Amino acid sequence: MKDWIVLDEVSFVRSRRAILDRVSWRMGSRDHWVVLGGNGSGKTTLLQLLAGYLWPSSGQVTVLGQRFGQTDLRELRKSIGWVGSFLGAQFPPSQRPLDLIVSGRLASIGIYEPPREEDYGRARDLACRLGCEHILDSPYSVLSQGEKQRLLIARALVHDPCLLILDEPCAGLDLVAREHLLRSLVELGSDPAGPAMILVTHHLEEIVPVFENVLLLKNGRCLAQGPKEVVLTPEILGNAFGIPIQVGRHGDRYWAWMEGPRPAS
Repeated sequence: MKDWIVLDEVSFVRSRRAILDRVSWRMGSRDHWVVLGGNGSGKTTLLQLLAGYLWPSSGQVTVLGQRFGQTDLRELRKSIGWVGSFLGAQFPPSQRPLDLIVSGRLASIGIYEPPREEDYGRARDLACRLGCEHILDSPYSVLSQGEKQRLLIARALVHDPCLLILDEPCAGLDLVAREHLLRSLVELGSDPAGPAMILVTHHLEEIVPVFENVLLLKNGRCLAQGPKEVVLTPEILGNAFGIPIQVGRHGDRYWAWMEGPRPAS
């Protein structure tokens, strides 16, 4: 298995403040990881570095076998799919869902060259796979948040990326929409031909079984990394968030609560 991501003592400094501080991490081409941490821990900066939107202040970054400083980052980004709430706000209310998905082929907001018929065929296939084929004739503005997120995942997959970055994809979803989306991620992560995935979240209950490893950040540093059963402990999470935390597990799903009476099951 190839190393899809290699970070070697990577730091990122802005206004003399270390947003990331000597982070080292390896992720294999068939691995699916969660990046976990509190607000201000450096998660978003880490993602922007991986996608080539930021340059490290020190250390070495290699993504998909391409070493920064020796590759065209614009070309590298074509092999990376990105799903985040900030992206969904960029599309006009009248956007057709099918065109939205197809726009991912060129990583553009809107379509600036005539799509090929096979592009639309690929978009329809992805919509069916992600359970949103029934909304393809509806304007973007009338869709639910969960429907929009599934469309954004389809858009990220339309160019067959090697790496899929999911930046808090469940933010703003109700319980049912969240579970539907997480089920789609399980199916995607179980596909041998699917991309490696990185899920950024604040919530342990969103760590579905396909994500087997966790990178835990605190104040820009790597506090822990490795198999989730090793990282997701009360001691380590309490250190990360600065409060006493209890951790529960039901099957392959986790949840956490502040120390005190256990929540009713």
